[in-house]
Parts: sequence; structure tokens; C-alpha cells
Amino acid sequence: MNTHAALTGARWFRSSYSNDQGGQCVEGARLADASMAVRDSKQPEMGAFVFRAAVWAAFVNDIKDRASRI
Repeated sequence: MNTHAALTGARWFRSSYSNDQGGQCVEGARLADASMAVRDSKQPEMGAFVFRAAVWAAFVNDIKDRASRI
């Protein structure tokens, strides 16, 4: 995948854990190949981290698993 081209048309959304009070904001975008792009909403020009779908799913599942044990 050409990451630059994939990010050009990305539809970004703000994390539900970010607030509208100027707090730390993370944005995500699901890419055409099911990869997940993540960036800092305050500095989008700095680029994004792109995670393959399986890696992102493992990350999310691990967070859910850990949160359920709290």
C-alpha cells in the first residue's frame, strides 16, 4: 500500500476518549485495506502511524481485555 496516497483521501474521526476542551486529541482513519491510521489532531501535518488491520485488532483486543480486569 502506498501510505501517502491512502492518507490523502482518509476520513478522519476524533477518538471518543478525546474531549472538546482542548485536551489531548487523537484522530483515526480506517483505510481502504482495513489498516488503521492514527495521528495527533493538533499536528496533523506531522503524519500518522499506520497499523495493519490484524495488528490494530490485537491492540484493541488487548486494551479491552486489560480494562475488563480493572
